[in-house]
Amino acid sequence: MTRSKMREKTFQLLFRIEFHQEQELPGQLVYLEEDYLADDGEDVDKDIASESDIAYIEKKAAAIAAHAAEIDSKINAVAKGWKTNRMGKVELAIIRLAVYEIKYDEDIPTGVAINEAVELAKKYGTKDAPSFVNGILAKIV
Repeated sequence: MTRSKMREKTFQLLFRIEFHQEQELPGQLVYLEEDYLADDGEDVDKDIASESDIAYIEKKAAAIAAHAAEIDSKINAVAKGWKTNRMGKVELAIIRLAVYEIKYDEDIPTGVAINEAVELAKKYGTKDAPSFVNGILAKIV
């Protein structure tokens, strides 16, 4: 599966865990595995075809959760009037993912992280989400 698709699935997991307690992350990971590795003949997303893809997504989501306080601090420092507690859950999950990639993941170029975040915002966010996400990330870089 492509890095873009794995990033999208990581975003979906981050969005999902936003509605649960931190200790429920293992359970959400089980749901992720069931959703994308099931072979029961139903319409399953075949984009995630390997256990290594799931492991990558799990590792990245756990790393983002581990750095959440630092990431939110960086976001809050530049988000005038829109602190993390006021942001939409979709936009917040996308921004957290991108900030993690920019600040902590040396394998991903900053431009790629920003572009992918804007694309996710176009797909999952409101009509204003792409410019909002881009503006926050531009201030962080």
